[in-house]
Amino acid sequence: MESVYITISGAYLHRQGSQLRVVSRGRVIDKLPAAGLKRLVLVGYVSLTGAVMDFLISNRIETVFLTPTGRFRARLAIDEHRHVALRQAQYRNLGREKFACRLAAGLVRGKIDNMLGLLLARGQRANDQDLVRAAAALKALGERLGQDENSLDRIRGMEGAATRLFYQVFGRLIKNEAFVFRGRNRRPPRDPVNALLSFAYTLLTNEVLSAIKTVGLDPYLGALHEVSHGRPSLACDLVEEYRILGERLVLALVNRKMIRPADFVFRPAPESFVDEHQMRSRRPVEMKPEIMRTFLAAYEKLMSRRVKYAGAERPVTYRGLIHGQAAAFAGKLLENDPGYEPFRPRY
Repeated sequence: MESVYITISGAYLHRQGSQLRVVSRGRVIDKLPAAGLKRLVLVGYVSLTGAVMDFLISNRIETVFLTPTGRFRARLAIDEHRHVALRQAQYRNLGREKFACRLAAGLVRGKIDNMLGLLLARGQRANDQDLVRAAAALKALGERLGQDENSLDRIRGMEGAATRLFYQVFGRLIKNEAFVFRGRNRRPPRDPVNALLSFAYTLLTNEVLSAIKTVGLDPYLGALHEVSHGRPSLACDLVEEYRILGERLVLALVNRKMIRPADFVFRPAPESFVDEHQMRSRRPVEMKPEIMRTFLAAYEKLMSRRVKYAGAERPVTYRGLIHGQAAAFAGKLLENDPGYEPFRPRY
């Protein structure tokens, strides 16, 4: 039991000996021993006592706080890594434009390969020529990256173009007539498919952020994403190769009809939002608590699935793969080598 999600709004945690107890409406609904627990994810309005905070810190349990709709709020983490040489290499190499460009181009190439692999495999299976043509266009964009490895602006521009092309045909992958996808929208998502995608991306970004901090890197300095106050740019860089996992998960749940439109709350959406508070309170679409638990269970099953990949001698879980890739990225920085290879799943 490495990761535990608590999604019951209004629940609170209290400590009893070497356990945490989850209490809702005056009843203990779960008991969490410290042994084996590495990460606690609190979704919605879950209360903690000071004794619980001390328990989490003492047992080095990373704790992530998400809004009721799955948006990241904060993290309780103990950063005691002493790998000064690694961070020096990170600051030195990512501060060199040529190194950062080559690294960013490799990350984008990996993302493009993953997107075109999904479109091509499903396009050929369904004899959908629109998907096959989109895959060919993505392949051409990936090949052009080699000509633009000296400009971060052009690399970012191509990443944006590739992502737009992918989302233009993503709706064709949905085989459930109850759901429609007319393009990517966010902050906030305005339809169920976009809400599911955003939630999946949030969970994956948190996986990557945990791996980055475990190996000792600074999560706020990346190559592809610019430095921005409060944004973990390196996590945003390295999550690109795993977005495909979130997309495949969403497609599986929707196409197998494990999720229905009735599993969402819908509200009229204003044309614009005055501030973050209004955006949170007037989201056009939200998952109901029950379907969020279903989604999290499917996500954990995915993260526990074992796969083969070039960076490991034997099959590892997807969570282990993410940590292995973060370690490989750190190794490249120490070697002054921008040739990091993103993960590419099989189709």
